[in-house]
Amino acid sequence: MAQIEINGAKLELNDEGFLTDPSQWNKEVAAFLAKAEEGLETLTDEHWSVINFIREHYLQNNLAPMVRSICKTTGLPLRRIYELFPSGPAKGACKLAGLPKPDGCV
Repeated sequence: MAQIEINGAKLELNDEGFLTDPSQWNKEVAAFLAKAEEGLETLTDEHWSVINFIREHYLQNNLAPMVRSICKTTGLPLRRIYELFPSGPAKGACKLAGLPKPDGCV
């Protein structure tokens, strides 16, 4: 497993770059992972709307939301989600939201 250090805190990532402990997530972690894991220099309001929705859904339901729910809640079409998160909503958006890698289709 890999480790990253953000503001003096050491965080463990699994082999695919997902946080092993979602409770360690914060906005600085998201920004770091965006740059290091996804190649995104900055996170826009659209990124944050997706990240925040995914994170809230996970905290309430203990699972990642379906893609349809992400699109409906954020008002962003699926095409735009893939533009924002080139590796997709499961791998990219969930990773930046600090969630474990989803098992099924999100």
